Amino acid sequence: MVHTVMLSEELPKYSDIFEVADSSIFVVDSWWHAQIKNNPGGNAQRELDYLLKVTEILDSTHVRFNYKLGWPLAKGRQLTYRKINPAFRCHVRNMSFIGIPVPPNGTSTRPFPTWDQIGSNPVAYEFAVECDASGIKATKVFWPVVMRRYNTHYVTERCQLMNPEERDWGGTGYLTQQINVLYGHVRDCNTSNARHLNDFTCAAYCLIENCHGDGDEYGPFVTHGQFEHDLTYINNSGLLSFANSGSTWGDSAKRVTVKKHIASRIVAHKRLTDLTLEDCHAVVTYTKPGVKMANSGSFWVNMDGLQMRGCTAQEMITISQSSSRGTRKNMIDSCSFGMLKGYEIARPIRSGTNQIGYMPCSGDLTILNSEFYNVEDVNLGSIDKLTLINTWFKGLPQAGGTVKVGGREIVMQGGGLVDCCFLFTGAWDKAGDVNNPKNKPDQWIAIDGGAVFSGTNGEKAFLKSVDPTNAITWHFGNCRSAASDADTAHFQIQGGTNKLKAVGSHFAGGKYVAADGAFGSGGYFFMTSCLEEKANRTALPAENDTVKHSAGNFSIS
Repeated sequence: MVHTVMLSEELPKYSDIFEVADSSIFVVDSWWHAQIKNNPGGNAQRELDYLLKVTEILDSTHVRFNYKLGWPLAKGRQLTYRKINPAFRCHVRNMSFIGIPVPPNGTSTRPFPTWDQIGSNPVAYEFAVECDASGIKATKVFWPVVMRRYNTHYVTERCQLMNPEERDWGGTGYLTQQINVLYGHVRDCNTSNARHLNDFTCAAYCLIENCHGDGDEYGPFVTHGQFEHDLTYINNSGLLSFANSGSTWGDSAKRVTVKKHIASRIVAHKRLTDLTLEDCHAVVTYTKPGVKMANSGSFWVNMDGLQMRGCTAQEMITISQSSSRGTRKNMIDSCSFGMLKGYEIARPIRSGTNQIGYMPCSGDLTILNSEFYNVEDVNLGSIDKLTLINTWFKGLPQAGGTVKVGGREIVMQGGGLVDCCFLFTGAWDKAGDVNNPKNKPDQWIAIDGGAVFSGTNGEKAFLKSVDPTNAITWHFGNCRSAASDADTAHFQIQGGTNKLKAVGSHFAGGKYVAADGAFGSGGYFFMTSCLEEKANRTALPAENDTVKHSAGNFSIS
């Protein structure tokens, strides 16, 4: 039985009430395959494609199903229901499965084998309810060990896959592949040298816990981005990659939570909304002795409702923005990130190079109680407003580091810079031509709350702006800047149009560099009530009606 309806009004997210053309054909406890017609953007872009049970008949055109929508469905979309008689309560347990070798053809790229050469899935459930798999041990398999399509309310537990026959081709070498599934629970499973331990395509309300993959450069935990939502990962280990299979599936997921995880990489930079990472650690991994896995020790995350707490990355965090669906604040708390030379903390605006999944950040981000270390040459990119609370940037030991700042507004409360420089590159208008300097809005930086700058760096300045197209407002409040040598500037302002106010700040050693021409029409320089210890003032601009820096300061020679 097939039943189709064109939605007469939007079906909102979180709704479990669905529109139908005639509710008289639906019966409580009956099962239906509910599928929304795909979006034009891709032949598999479907926000709804699940096996659902009717729980209540509400009126002549509405029934309730046992599922709360993860995504809104617009008025006019076509929704199709197909009556299903699913399998119930099957359980495959304690299987030992050894696959057969795929015949080689003597070349480096063998042809795709025939079905009689590779066999099928050891376990396959389709349109199945409460059908479990446990205690399965497999090796030398080609296709997934446990294959599921249109499953709901199931458990996969204590299963193992070691050394599958193939893992380079998509669909091969999986422990479990799960397509269009609800309410799944995968636990206590492990893989060795496999492609994926747990693979989701269009999955929702699932829990993965205590699962571990080694030899994980292929990615034990993945989602394909067909509008997955409400997935939780707890106490697992192995690479994670979310919404990673391209626009054909929608490049989309939301409300993914990962806790207590060890990974070579966590890749979540596509349209992933409301990602939560807690106590997650990206560590450098080796594919063989002495050969480091590319990009291991790194996070790639989408700044759309992003929240990270207690996380560490040994070599990199890169923040980009490819969606703006979320309503919660972007926040990074109590985290620590090592940084490699030339990498980006947040992507900058670049003409012609910004692609979906790698876009600059146009929103706001708060980072608190955190640390960036081994900073040498990194880009802080395009975050619109960045609030730093008790957060430190520490230059590479014995070398120092530079952070290129392209955000519109930086607020630093506490924390500070150690052997590190903030080099202001100007903030690009997100909607403008990045090659046109007229599209650069003003930048604004405020340093207060007991922030501390110390040491020195290759730029010989803690804060620096030399671009004549820059327009920057500088506010120094309760902060201490202590240069370790006479050549290091507390601030170096040599170009652009600037407004500077320093009240109640403490400057020790080093020097000030502020060119006369940097405070012209519309600019000003006002410095008073500051404590200066052996700070060289000779490169301050000459005083005039808009430049005042002599009166009211306490100077110690």
